[in-house]
Amino acid sequence: MKTRLLQINGATLWIAEQGWGLPVVLISGGPGCCDYLEPVASVIEDVAYTIRFDSRGCGRSSQTPPYDLQTVIKDLDRLRTLLDIEQWIVLGHSWGADVALAYALTYPTVTLGVIYLSGRGLQNDIDWKETYRKGRDAGQEQIPEFAYPFNLEANAVGNSSWKEFIKQPTLWKQISMLTVPMLAVSGNKDIRPTWPVEQVVNLMPCACFKQIEGAGHYLWLTHLNQLSKLLHQFLANL
Repeated sequence: MKTRLLQINGATLWIAEQGWGLPVVLISGGPGCCDYLEPVASVIEDVAYTIRFDSRGCGRSSQTPPYDLQTVIKDLDRLRTLLDIEQWIVLGHSWGADVALAYALTYPTVTLGVIYLSGRGLQNDIDWKETYRKGRDAGQEQIPEFAYPFNLEANAVGNSSWKEFIKQPTLWKQISMLTVPMLAVSGNKDIRPTWPVEQVVNLMPCACFKQIEGAGHYLWLTHLNQLSKLLHQFLANL
């Protein structure tokens, strides 16, 4: 694995590269979290050249606002061009899955595929939030250890910009016309409801939804082998 710092749109971003094969960029959740997807990158490094990074304001990257969704998307595409990658697969987890889908909508011609792990869908639903809060407050979620503190400002700005993004009048139409292949994976023990994800999958022409029995939000903590199989199958079919 190789790590380095890159200057991207006025910020300094930490990136890590490993593996050989199809280029796959991995986007962590939050918003406001440092990278935590090394286990996912490692499980596909036999078939993929993986790029992980800390978003601006997070982990080893510089504290350089703004932290909104559109800036994250622009940073991602600038990273792609700096690495001299023509097309790549965007893999996101949680908030990162939302970013991956938004990136594909913004840059469909450079997106070979989307891997949507434990995403939230395109909603701001009260029932969804209540179900999530009940599970969270009951201590039903197993989470990994994060190497760096959470950025509360990045979280607030990222979530606010996401709520604005999903208000676009033509968003559902855009998704129905997006022909990029997408694999969506959720665990049936995730405290977040999956119906918003299934809505998106059923609207996209080339998307499929897979559920891992017994897995929670961080699928690889308990079901790495099952996740690995699904990822390898998807990458092999691209």
